[in-house]
Amino acid sequence: MDARLEAVKRDTRGKNEARRLRVKGQIPAVLYGGVTGPDGKPQATSIAVDPKALMGILRSESGLNTLIGLKVGDEDVKVLMREYQIDPVSSKLLHADFYRIAMDKLLTVTVQVSVKGEAKGIKQQGGLLDFVHREVEIECLPADIPEHIEIDVTELMLGQSIRLRDVATNPKWTPVSDPDIMLVHVVAPRAVAEPVAADAAAAATPAGAAEPEVIKKGKVEKAEEEK
Repeated sequence: MDARLEAVKRDTRGKNEARRLRVKGQIPAVLYGGVTGPDGKPQATSIAVDPKALMGILRSESGLNTLIGLKVGDEDVKVLMREYQIDPVSSKLLHADFYRIAMDKLLTVTVQVSVKGEAKGIKQQGGLLDFVHREVEIECLPADIPEHIEIDVTELMLGQSIRLRDVATNPKWTPVSDPDIMLVHVVAPRAVAEPVAADAAAAATPAGAAEPEVIKKGKVEKAEEEK
C-alpha cells in the first residue's frame, strides 16, 4: 500500500516545542537519511506531521510497512516508518521516526503472518491451532512489500505443522528468517500451556506512572528526545 503524508521542517527542539506542536495539531518527527553534513556523515532532519493522518496509515492493512510518499516543503521522498511513540493513557501519537528508501534497492522488513481456513485437526480431532510465529522477516524491493503472508491451514491434522520453508515462495520476496522456524501447528488442548505465572506477576505489579510506548521496526538507532 502507498500513502501520502505532508510534513514541515522545524528548527527548534525540546519539550516546549513538542507541546506547542501538539497544541497546533501536529507531532514532532525525525527523517533519517539522504542528508549529509560537512563531515560527510548522514544527518537527521527534524520535521512535524499530522498525527491523525499518520494514525490512519498505521491502522491500515500494511501498517508499519506502508510505503509513504512524504512531502517536505518542495521535496517528495519515499519513506518507511522506523518507530513511533504512543501515550499509554490517551493512545495518542507522540512522536514518529521515518527513514528514506531507494525504490531500486532491496530492504529487509518484518511482515505479519495470517492464516486461512480451519484445520481438519480442529474439526475432526478436537485439537487447537497454536500460532508459534506471527511475524517473519523477508527481503524485497520497497514496491513489493506484501501486506501479510497468508498460509492455508485447512489440511493440518493433529501434530502437524507449517514452517516457513513450507510457505509457497513468491518471486517478489525471499525469506530472511530461518526457513525451519515453525509458524503454526495443531496440538492437543492439554499441550497448550496457560500463562498463569505471567498473568499473576502482571497482576501483582504495582501501578505506576505510565511511560510512552515505543513501537520499533527492526533494529534502530535511539531517536533524540523530543518530548
